[in-house]
Amino acid sequence: MLTALILINVERGKIHDVAERISQLEEAVEVYSVAGPYDLVVKVQVNEYEAFNEIIPDKLQKIDGIKNTQTLMAFKAYKF
Repeated sequence: MLTALILINVERGKIHDVAERISQLEEAVEVYSVAGPYDLVVKVQVNEYEAFNEIIPDKLQKIDGIKNTQTLMAFKAYKF
């Protein structure tokens, strides 16, 4: 299983709506509202690397209210 953590900035007042929309994506296995420079952190898991191309630019960036994203690709999991 391939994993990415996506850090998301959301338009003011839209965190709940954006989080709910992201939660509906099958590949989004965890969605967190967080404090700090980002509003949401999403854990995405897929079986093939190419599937990230469908999720990040195609599905996530089309959700109304998302201002920008930063994607962190996980290389190795040390603890689950």
